[in-house]
Amino acid sequence: MAERMIQTPLGPITLTASGGAITALDWRQGACDTTPELCEAEAQLDAYFAGTRQTFDLPLRVEASEFQQRVCARMQAIPFGDTLTYGDLARELGAPAQAIGAGCGGNPIAIIIPCHRVLGAKSLGGFSAKGGVETKVWLLRHEGAAGLLI
Repeated sequence: MAERMIQTPLGPITLTASGGAITALDWRQGACDTTPELCEAEAQLDAYFAGTRQTFDLPLRVEASEFQQRVCARMQAIPFGDTLTYGDLARELGAPAQAIGAGCGGNPIAIIIPCHRVLGAKSLGGFSAKGGVETKVWLLRHEGAAGLLI
């Protein structure tokens, strides 16, 4: 397993890779390993935060249950600047909204798998990464989805 820490507007983030794929993104300090997938992930995240990239094209592996993998795959398909509700995903995946919320909260590769784009029907919902909902708001504003927040 290799790690690469990068500085972002949201603080230090550490990417983890294993077997040629990104497996985690955590808000913490970590090592500065250099593997092709970690260096590419750093470049793409830098471009995302600079406002010049809207999609990620990285090898990802969600090491979790089949349900968690399905939730993450669906979140990856939410376009930049768009949002869905937990209820929307629940209907699409045939699961209770609470299970979708747990699936979003268990996302191991936040930002790259954009769980911040999933909202409650009448609220922002939660965000399990450092900074909680404030980080979610920052990401939504960065993507131009701030109209939802007014």
